[in-house]
Amino acid sequence: MEDVKDCNGAILKDGDSVTLIKDLKVKGSSITLKRGTRVKSIRLTDDPAEIECNVEKVKGLVLRTEFLKKA
Repeated sequence: MEDVKDCNGAILKDGDSVTLIKDLKVKGSSITLKRGTRVKSIRLTDDPAEIECNVEKVKGLVLRTEFLKKA
């Protein structure tokens, strides 16, 4: 399996915490995740460019690793 890396090239693993580096709109809702939001307990997916997580009111959210940095 290919290594999953954040925007700085740090390797991410299941259960890591990450921080958003950019404001992101959540498709299908009016929620915007702000820059600096901490996301705990990420889960890796089959795609090395994406991770799964739960944030505030959104469950099962998929985020692109290019917008994340390891916390």
